[in-house]
Amino acid sequence: MWEVLNMIGTIAFALSGVNVALEERYDLMGVYILGFITAFGGGAVRNILIGVPVSELWAQGTLFTIAFIVMTIAFIFPRMLKWTLLRRGVFFDAIGLGAFSVQGALYAQSMGLPLSASIAAAALTGTGGGMIRDVLAGRKPLFLQKEIYIAWTLIPGLTVGLGWLTGPVEVLLIVAAVVTLRLCSVYYGWSLPRRFQH
Repeated sequence: MWEVLNMIGTIAFALSGVNVALEERYDLMGVYILGFITAFGGGAVRNILIGVPVSELWAQGTLFTIAFIVMTIAFIFPRMLKWTLLRRGVFFDAIGLGAFSVQGALYAQSMGLPLSASIAAAALTGTGGGMIRDVLAGRKPLFLQKEIYIAWTLIPGLTVGLGWLTGPVEVLLIVAAVVTLRLCSVYYGWSLPRRFQH
């Protein structure tokens, strides 16, 4: 299940990075850089946080190859990325958020780390790559937008971290819940309470 989530998240975030690169009119190298950073940046940040060597990322040769192929196809056939359901490619980003936040929580739990680590790993794995992507593209990071974003990673962080839902079907349901809630946040404009200073 961990590998399945890794595959789904990598493809979804790679496409999300390509989408942003094409919107910013980057060249082919810019597309690859943003795509790879979006797909693997969150995992790198998570590894640093929970004490796993960042070099572990280089053991994912197959995923790098898949991401490269997906990004190349998307660059050659950019019309494929128009199927995003919502603005700014949020569809791909929502899938990556769901898959990677659950994967991050599972990773922390498998290492026997406490609940706080599962919550942090879910948040960083789910949002880290997109955050770096948006900063490099000169955009306001998605997780700082008004619609609820990073808060949804609490769902896998808590349920997986507490050991409530860890079976294959349950894990997929958590992914589906995070994706659906993120899309609804954008579509319906859901946001967390805010305070303004005058």
